[in-house]
Amino acid sequence: MRTGNGLLLAGPAAPSGLILLDKPAGWTSHDCVARIRRLAGAKRVGHAGTLDPAATGLLVVGVGRATKLLTHLVGLDKAYTATIRLGAATTTDDAEGRVTVEAPAAGLALASVETAMSVWRGRVAQVPSAVSAIKVNGQRAYARVRDGQSVELAAREVEISRFDLLASRVEGDFLDLDVLVECSSGTYVRALARDLGSALGVGGHLSALRRLRVGPFDVADATTLESLASDFALRPGAWAARRLWPVWNPTEAQARGIAQGQCLTVDPDWVLAGATSDALGGDLDPQPEAAAAVAADGADQTPGLTKTVADGIGSGSQLVAAIGPDGKLVALVRLTTSDGARFEARPVTVFA
Repeated sequence: MRTGNGLLLAGPAAPSGLILLDKPAGWTSHDCVARIRRLAGAKRVGHAGTLDPAATGLLVVGVGRATKLLTHLVGLDKAYTATIRLGAATTTDDAEGRVTVEAPAAGLALASVETAMSVWRGRVAQVPSAVSAIKVNGQRAYARVRDGQSVELAAREVEISRFDLLASRVEGDFLDLDVLVECSSGTYVRALARDLGSALGVGGHLSALRRLRVGPFDVADATTLESLASDFALRPGAWAARRLWPVWNPTEAQARGIAQGQCLTVDPDWVLAGATSDALGGDLDPQPEAAAAVAADGADQTPGLTKTVADGIGSGSQLVAAIGPDGKLVALVRLTTSDGARFEARPVTVFA
């Protein structure tokens, strides 16, 4: 079944798909997963990256077979807006912790702040927050901190492509900074707040955080728990796959083999038209209607692979999304070639 906007509805069959959720403040990511599990009536529900309870914004949730996609999503880059409070450091690097350092920050020159921020752009070595979910000898770091233990974590290389000052305001002795952060997976924004405050000699912590984007997925397209309660809808796996990987359209026989985990040798009649990924632009991938519906939205469903992808593989390999003649995501497939003429298609993750 479908809603009027084309999203899949959970029906009598086991539901499968993704949810772009705008997580509310006060909910843990686990709370959100549990709520969606009840709404979906499905056992297999997970998410592609934790948000702290106080944070809001995009949480990508997988239901049913689409949970297999989550492994491929956790490493995507992310974007956040955040508020950093300068003038106090805390045990948790956010507003929930005990204040450990205080120093007047209201008189800081914004030019000095901007200079200090610039150090954290690019590829940098960042020490994660002590209250992160990183495991230390089998136990989460945050659990050790909660038990009163001292935790020292090794620095990790991350990439911060944007760390921009959007606005500032004085609050008593504090200086609050609204910032935009675009970064690689594994970056801790609260650690940025901690390190910025330390560099300026006044201490700092994160007072607000909102996730705007995970890879190509934007919070502007997200739904809420309240909306899901009245209109539970899933985005098809093919919709997500088209935004992440080049698309290969196998024939019906090839799709059947791939779904059974077979490694195929393909002597392709390459399709020369069009780009591969994002072929549908902003439209949802039609499912389960077949090629006619897909073609109406501008995506080529002719069996084969576009020349764009074939040329890109050359004599190497390429992960592609195999989307069958019915418009459904069959599998993620590793295409390899040694001569550019015959390709081996090896299923990596099967969804059918």
